[in-house]
Amino acid sequence: MDHQDAAARIRALAGDRPPRVGLIIGSGLGELAEAIESSSDIGYSDLPGFPAPTVAGHEGRLRLGAWSGTPVACLQGRFHFYEGHDIQQLAVPIRALRSAGCETLILTCAAGSLQPEMGPGELMLVTDHINWSGISPLVGPNDDTIGPRFVDVSQAYDPTLQEIAQTAAKETGITLHEGVYVWCLGPNFETPAEIRAFRKLGADAVGMSTVPECLAAVHCGLRVMAIAVVTNL
Repeated sequence: MDHQDAAARIRALAGDRPPRVGLIIGSGLGELAEAIESSSDIGYSDLPGFPAPTVAGHEGRLRLGAWSGTPVACLQGRFHFYEGHDIQQLAVPIRALRSAGCETLILTCAAGSLQPEMGPGELMLVTDHINWSGISPLVGPNDDTIGPRFVDVSQAYDPTLQEIAQTAAKETGITLHEGVYVWCLGPNFETPAEIRAFRKLGADAVGMSTVPECLAAVHCGLRVMAIAVVTNL
């Protein structure tokens, strides 16, 4: 699915300050967008190829501005495969951000903890993931102008960005756990047997998003960092 028209809209709105960092806000984290200065908004309905989010708490708009002086593009609301979107459609916003100028993508999400020492309200820096769904936004014909047919995801979550995040957390006194995130399709929650299986596989948190966006981002050359907010055990 083409993303260039949406990228052109974003570039036009950004003017002479194209975004360098993309940010996707997860469930319950909408207030993060308030930290963006000198902002301007555009609705997803005005961005070709962007589906409409149907989950409560996902605004459905893109905000451009600056965060501590860095030009950013913030997606206020994400798309989940369980909403009925085509899996390739989940890659459109990511590719549009890349084409509009972004070099880094920061993903945030809500997740359930699989570890008793990581409780509700705490943060987990995603170091790796398990794609329990078995699906990918990269299936189908490949566009070599976007990225390679076969993508190396051995370091999908950028180690340097992880170091920066941990340093910032220590300086501000925030506990930032590290762990493996497992993606389930949803919208149903996990069974007890699945939870036991995930723990044996080495997963630390489970959720219904993030992985398809990460795969699309790595494919098109974005550096990725992901932080999960633990909402339940």
